[in-house]
Amino acid sequence: MVKTMQLSVVIPVFNEYGNVLPLVKEISKVLADRLRYEIVIVDDASSDTTRDEIAEAAIRFDGVRPVVHKQNRGQSAAIRTGVNAASAPVIAVLDGDGQNDPADIPALFARLTLHDEISMVVGERKQRRDSYLRKLSSQVANKVRAGCLKDGIRDTGCGMKVFYRDNFLALPCFDHMHRFLPALIQNAGGTVCAVPVNHRPRTLGKSKYGVGNRLWVGIFDILGVMWLQRRKLSE
Repeated sequence: MVKTMQLSVVIPVFNEYGNVLPLVKEISKVLADRLRYEIVIVDDASSDTTRDEIAEAAIRFDGVRPVVHKQNRGQSAAIRTGVNAASAPVIAVLDGDGQNDPADIPALFARLTLHDEISMVVGERKQRRDSYLRKLSSQVANKVRAGCLKDGIRDTGCGMKVFYRDNFLALPCFDHMHRFLPALIQNAGGTVCAVPVNHRPRTLGKSKYGVGNRLWVGIFDILGVMWLQRRKLSE
């Protein structure tokens, strides 16, 4: 009898050469003998040799499934592509830069699956390992988002989240939606909780986010999510 897949780990990547193999190795080490899992890596049309490294990871490690975007579509689209391709009912998403610690995955998975009332578990970075500017931009963006959406989550920018595949695919799809997943899940009637997680410094590559694309671009998306919230209340 073929045993059902329990967890699909979805990793969106863009120009993360050098980070993919170490991350896959860590995930495999953490989850081996614990869960029946797969690793879905979505290359969002990287311009470096990230795609070659993903292909190598698929050869060296069991359960690695590469998915490729022909054009760069952004992180939210890459996550959705990965979730669509996933085989398991539970999804763990983490960033491809190595700053999220795979060792935290089992605790978030257990928190979700052992409590029927929880729809999503998000990581909350207690000690950020980023530059001052990046931490400042994230703090400002989180305060603006929390003030407007009142989702009760302090760190939606953490890339590590665990949720049910079907719940995610039922959400409205738009650019940058990954920043507002807790509010979207809550608006759909779900419950979200935060769990402290480890955060590590980036050792290779460059961050894709700053003040401009973390706050100002997100203002329009916040207004859209607020509209969805008001629409839900009026139903």
